[in-house]
Amino acid sequence: MIARLAAWCFKSRWKVIGLWLVALIGVYAWGGAIGGSDYDGSFDIPASDSRSGIDVLDEYFAGSGGGLGGSVVFTTGSSVTDPAIQGPMIKMFDDIAKIDGVEIGSPYVGPAGAAQINDDGTTAYATISLSDDIDQTKSGKIGEKIAKLAPDLPGTDIEIGGAALSAFEPPSSEIIGIAFAIVVLIFSFGSVLAMGLPIAVALAGVGTGAGVIALFSHFTSIPDLATIIGAMIGLGVGIDYALFIVTRYREGLHEGFTPLRATVVALDTAGRAVLFAGITVVISLLGMMLIGLKFISGLGIGAACTVAVTMAASVTLLPALLGLAGPRVEVTRWRGLISAGFVAVALLGLGLKINALLVFLPLAVIVFGLGFAVAPLKAQVKQRERKPLRDTFAYKWSRAIQARPWTSVTIGVIALLVLAIPLLGLHLGSSDEGNFAEDTSTRKAYDMLAVGFGPGFNGPLLVTATFDGTPDPAALLGVGTAITDTNGVAKVVGPIPNNFADPAASEAFLFRVIPDYSPQDERTGGIIEDLRNNVLPTATNGTALETHVTGGVAISADFTDYLAGRMPLFFGVVLTLSFLLLMMVFRSLLVPLKAVIMNMLSIGAAYGVVVAIFQWGWLGSVFGISGAPIEPFLPVMMFAIVFGLSMDYEVFLLSRVKEEFDRTGDAKTSVADGLAATARVITAAAAIMVVVFGSFMFEDNRITKMFGLGLAVAVLLDASLVRMLLVPATMELLGDKNWWLPRWLDKILPNINVEGPSDLHHHHDGDALTDGVAVGLDAEAARLAHDESLQV
Repeated sequence: MIARLAAWCFKSRWKVIGLWLVALIGVYAWGGAIGGSDYDGSFDIPASDSRSGIDVLDEYFAGSGGGLGGSVVFTTGSSVTDPAIQGPMIKMFDDIAKIDGVEIGSPYVGPAGAAQINDDGTTAYATISLSDDIDQTKSGKIGEKIAKLAPDLPGTDIEIGGAALSAFEPPSSEIIGIAFAIVVLIFSFGSVLAMGLPIAVALAGVGTGAGVIALFSHFTSIPDLATIIGAMIGLGVGIDYALFIVTRYREGLHEGFTPLRATVVALDTAGRAVLFAGITVVISLLGMMLIGLKFISGLGIGAACTVAVTMAASVTLLPALLGLAGPRVEVTRWRGLISAGFVAVALLGLGLKINALLVFLPLAVIVFGLGFAVAPLKAQVKQRERKPLRDTFAYKWSRAIQARPWTSVTIGVIALLVLAIPLLGLHLGSSDEGNFAEDTSTRKAYDMLAVGFGPGFNGPLLVTATFDGTPDPAALLGVGTAITDTNGVAKVVGPIPNNFADPAASEAFLFRVIPDYSPQDERTGGIIEDLRNNVLPTATNGTALETHVTGGVAISADFTDYLAGRMPLFFGVVLTLSFLLLMMVFRSLLVPLKAVIMNMLSIGAAYGVVVAIFQWGWLGSVFGISGAPIEPFLPVMMFAIVFGLSMDYEVFLLSRVKEEFDRTGDAKTSVADGLAATARVITAAAAIMVVVFGSFMFEDNRITKMFGLGLAVAVLLDASLVRMLLVPATMELLGDKNWWLPRWLDKILPNINVEGPSDLHHHHDGDALTDGVAVGLDAEAARLAHDESLQV
């Protein structure tokens, strides 16, 4: 089936390219027709004490438990009530109130406003609430408008607080990743045209995938973070998938196949592996829906969409592009090589926001144009000689590892376990405005509130109290006193009635509890537990009061606890699925078992590196971050992505090892031959993934940085310590047992063939493939081979 599809795409190249252009344009046109994107970045709160508290707030306190918003924080050396300060600030607040969808709570209005001024009168804040129809992108623009309204008051600092009002800049790190990918692919392939094909496929997949995600956002809850994660993963897997196929295509050309035949063989071998790996990644990502939270499910659906579209591009668009390229992928001229270098520099400058595009892009065009007239630029770049398989470094490396397998296994396992040590101190929690860069207005506002009102002010706990029957003022007073006397509580405001006009007729009351510690301090979590388990049950015992502890910090704690409880189910499903799929592919029990164990080791090591840098703050000055809890959804997301991506290298390497073993029956040399045949492309693929993922460390968003570093480290470890050290060593130790499978199990397991028909690789007469696809001599490819005027 895939051979027929490849042949059709190759011959109908312009139709396929046209269909992809229609799909790319159409998905955005469709999205525009229904209102663009409709992203939802809100966390759905699982059933918990904080969820019950939010329900009380929504019912009795006009939805004060949620919604986007922020604040205007100002501090002065005199007093915020000084007429010279109060007058201009009131005007600013009046102007803010005129912005559509914005409500403001001034510190100069009523008793509630007076509570927004600190004890010494030097710091105050105004609350800003945004209407429900305003998303993160719109709220960022509103934040920019508010900042422009700030008066210039000598001796007074005015900052805009709240993540929702922070400046939003679209990510540009994917451009940096593409620039590095150009360099890596040129060094790997030695061909500019062969370099361009994987990048074109990846861009088509990511571009279309982003449009599909935007469409899906109208039908299910998808956070805007999904587009960033999707671009990150899509670029990595898109380039990798195309790299595997193009490498196999070039092998076919070297064996004497026509371009059409080489394309069909490449798709019927490497293409099968791509489909298997891609489907596995999609299933792993969709497995995040098992968590049962819309935010996590949305991330999984969004990333899965991009991977699925990119995979489709690899097996349809790429054969069409190979039809256009023909044998020219083997030829590179100096004009193309130099131009590609200039393009890479231009993209790198664009990604780093350096004005290099207007310099190096014209240079690329000029050099390419001159290359048709200037003899040195027209000359072909000499290709490196292909060494015999057993003269390569990879073959010699594998044999050296196999000569000392126990030493290699010990070194590899110890290295991964050492890197995983920080994981033992993992603290899950949500980052906040305190983790923004120190030069941002958001971070400055956060720090001003912490100094003016205390470190716990940025993470207040909200205690709701409702009566089952007639209100009991004495019981309410007792609750307030008990909360005030709790260790770690700095201040309690309340009880605040839901009916200010007639407190005696109120049905619900609210206590605003300010801890002594910052929101991310683990001691704040201890206060929540103490209130829920000891203080409030004791204070309400024998009364008709029902209390709940909610607020941002409490919600984060409950969200983390819920997620931690669901992780074993998710991990178990993904591990079991991976084991079963690999067992069906390789007809072995021990190979998939080793794969699962080694992947767990590499993922654990990647987690450890993330904890050391983002939680402990190691190298924080280098990466522009400070220590803080790890986002609770990061381990789940990383696990799904990395476990799926590890299938790429697993299948690509072990399928070649199995192919050699089936051919020779030699368990030792088959490992070295398989590694030698795949090491170059695995190294290039891993290098591209590492630079694409690592480039997201240049983003300002802390969550994006975490994903980028975690995925880059995981891929690096998987492609180095696991594939190049542990795999050959453990396969040497097990020998023939690597491929053992009980007969009864072999009979009932479905057979998944990722390498295509065995006689496909060695059929040279050009008459027909084993699946009946007529391929004959491709006259057009022959013509292209002699058309030097179009060669890059």
